Amino acid sequence: MVIATYPGTFDPLTRGHLDLIRRAAKLFPKLIVACAESKRKHTLFTLEERLEMIQNATAEMSNVEVYGFTGLLATFVREHHSQCIIRGARAVSDFEYEFQMAGMNQILMPEVDTLFLTPAEQYQFVSGSFVREIASMGGDVSGFVTDDVASHLRNKFVAFKQSSD
Repeated sequence: MVIATYPGTFDPLTRGHLDLIRRAAKLFPKLIVACAESKRKHTLFTLEERLEMIQNATAEMSNVEVYGFTGLLATFVREHHSQCIIRGARAVSDFEYEFQMAGMNQILMPEVDTLFLTPAEQYQFVSGSFVREIASMGGDVSGFVTDDVASHLRNKFVAFKQSSD
């Protein structure tokens, strides 16, 4: 059985991420969504919060498993016996970075292939940073994230506002 891993920080999980998860889950008998701790990125949500949002969004996908990880992706991929890494590329600028990362991963894990997927047209410009910025200003992010994620965003920014008052 070929196992694929879709890694990311998912801060927050967007409809673009979900689009790629759904499509990759159709291609592979088992898809692991690997949510990175990523302390250097100073995420809005804790790893536990991000895992909860991903698990809620993928609950009906029987071949999708969700895990958090710290450290090297190569270590995680080997521990989970994955043979393929799924990466999303929305634009040429994404592809350049992703291509470099795929090259490094190929050196670290020559037995693992990287598969690039592009999101559906309506999600090509959706990014976690845009969603966070819109939500932080009270904007409507319902077109970019699930209702559950939108609720988490509202609660997070209400808590920030209350702590700064």
